[in-house]
Amino acid sequence: MTTLTYRDYLRIDNLLSIQVPRTPDTARTEVVLAEHFFIVAHQTCELWLKQIIADLGAAAEALAPEPAPGEGGLETGDAELSAEFLERASDLLFVLHAQLVALEKLPLRLFAEFRPYLDTASGAESAQFKALSRLLGDDIDPGRLYEAFRTAAESAGTSMAEVCRLGSRAGVFHRIAELLLDIGNGYWRWKVAHLGLMSRSLGQQAGTGGSSGATYLAGRLTMPFGELRRLRGEVHDEFAANFQAQNAA
Repeated sequence: MTTLTYRDYLRIDNLLSIQVPRTPDTARTEVVLAEHFFIVAHQTCELWLKQIIADLGAAAEALAPEPAPGEGGLETGDAELSAEFLERASDLLFVLHAQLVALEKLPLRLFAEFRPYLDTASGAESAQFKALSRLLGDDIDPGRLYEAFRTAAESAGTSMAEVCRLGSRAGVFHRIAELLLDIGNGYWRWKVAHLGLMSRSLGQQAGTGGSSGATYLAGRLTMPFGELRRLRGEVHDEFAANFQAQNAA
C-alpha cells in the first residue's frame, strides 16, 4: 500500500505547474517574475473565492427550515452551524483583501511591459466573482444568503426588525446579523481595494477587458444587505428618540 504524502495529497506538482507567464522567455527576468507574481495572486484569489462561496452557500443551506424532498447534504434549521460558516467566510474576505494589497507591490514599469500579453483577459470575467455577488445581493436583489436568513428568522417567529431591536437578546440570529454585516463590509473593502489598485496602476486607462477601468469599478461599488442596514438605522432612530423622551420627562 502506497503511503499518502503531502505532495500527493495536495497535488503540489500540478499546482506549481499552472503558473505560465505569457511574457517571452527572452524577456528580462524581473518582467517574467512580475507576471508570475500577477498570476499567483489571481489564482490564489480564485481559490479563496471558491472556499468563500462554498461556505456562504452552506450557511444559507443550514438556515433552511427543512431540506428539499429527496435531497441530502447538510442538516438544515441549524443557525449555529450557519454562523460557523459565516464566521470563516468573514475572515477569508480579509485574506482576499490582503491579496490585492500585495499586488500593489507590482512595479508599474514591469506591469506595463507584460500587460499587452494579457490580450483581453480581465478579472471582470471571473465567474466566481459574479457568483459571490449574486450570493450577497445588492440594493435591488437581496441575494440568496440574506433571503435564507430572513426566512429562518420568520420561521422562528421573529422578524428582521425585531432581531435588530433585540440585539444580543436575539441570540444566534443577532450573531448572524452581525456576521452578515462583517461580510458585507469585508466585501466592500475588497472591492474598494480593487478600485484603488486599478487606479494606482492604470489611472483612467481602459481595463484589459475593454471596460472603462477605474470608472467601471467605481460604478459597481455596492454594499450588500441593504435591508438589514436600513432596519438597523431605523432601530437606532427609535433608541435615540426614546432616550431623548426619557431625558425630557
